[in-house]
Amino acid sequence: MTTTTDPVASSRFRALGTTAELTVTDPARLPAAEELLRAELRAVDRACSRFRDDSEITALHRRAGSAVPVSPLLAEALEVALHAAEVTDGLVDPTVGQAVSDLGYDRDFGEIDRDAATAATSAGAVAGWWRVTLDLTRREVVVPRGVRLDLGATAKAWAADRAATAVARELGCGVLVGLGGDIATAGPAPTRGWQVVVGDDHAATDPRRDPVIAVTAGGLATSSTACRTWRRAGRTVHHIVDPRTGDVPDVCWRTVTVAAATCVDANTASTAAVVLGTQAPAWLAGHRLPARLVAADGHEVRVAGWPEAGPA
Repeated sequence: MTTTTDPVASSRFRALGTTAELTVTDPARLPAAEELLRAELRAVDRACSRFRDDSEITALHRRAGSAVPVSPLLAEALEVALHAAEVTDGLVDPTVGQAVSDLGYDRDFGEIDRDAATAATSAGAVAGWWRVTLDLTRREVVVPRGVRLDLGATAKAWAADRAATAVARELGCGVLVGLGGDIATAGPAPTRGWQVVVGDDHAATDPRRDPVIAVTAGGLATSSTACRTWRRAGRTVHHIVDPRTGDVPDVCWRTVTVAAATCVDANTASTAAVVLGTQAPAWLAGHRLPARLVAADGHEVRVAGWPEAGPA
């Protein structure tokens, strides 16, 4: 959620299985900005959704083991995902698709059985991002047989970055794009910055209760183990997988929020932090990434200059 005293205009709508939020500094530009955002998200969904039979990702899975030509959009999405895996030493890995599906996230989140009697099983460590071959010159991808991709740790954040940049470039105004807790900004910010409310659930934050920070540029992302959850045989599981085990990480952080130069960088780091558990604060500090970590018991840890909460 964002708040500001400047004369901005905002809209919200459903996209990519979550809530899209758009705010621009020129109210007259809102309709055109929303049209650009919707078009961008439709294109990303067609390229990256593992739940659509007609998506490019699904086509890759059907032709596993072969070199498959891909669109420039999917090539970029895969490049971003593989880079995230490389810079986190595999803590964020796009080859977790089968593991996430085995845990029960095998369809749009709204359609998941939230409390099934069948246990969720793990097949162990995932195949590993380095087994995916991306040839950017030929724009071809080889996904090994038996490997399923899930770009969830990077695709929405990347889409937010792309859309914010496109709106600012095309319309010449300041813009904030939020996709399910992943926030990207571009162009001139409001006078006091984008006032962003940070909480467990982006759709239920309250500036009277939750911290408010000012974002003047770059991106912000929150990864949570408290919202997108379901139960299998009495065990609560969620959408963040530890690639080293193919299972959800041990309970440590309820939410991790990170600020970075881009939204995709922030989301890569926040996801890696959830996987790292107790090692996360030192890892984030070592990478000089301002972050707020909230433990399962509500205890907060702030690192690398994350600000104290201020009024909206």
